[in-house]
Amino acid sequence: MSRAILDAILNEMHILLSEIEREQLYHEIIAYFGLVGAIDECQALEAAWRDPYNRREIEYFIRTWLSRRKRRKELIQGVV
Repeated sequence: MSRAILDAILNEMHILLSEIEREQLYHEIIAYFGLVGAIDECQALEAAWRDPYNRREIEYFIRTWLSRRKRRKELIQGVV
């Protein structure tokens, strides 16, 4: 299953993630936007990305996901 559209989205937003983080983000995006089980998840994500409303929602989801991750890492470092 190709993750090319997510890579294109992240490149366009100037976001660099590790392979593991990209996989996690991909699965969370697909689940959040109800694309799980779509015949071609990547094609459905690409179509959503082309729609202006969905594009804003995807960008917002990614930014929120990144900030949650950052907070989690800070909390974990504070505990250690």
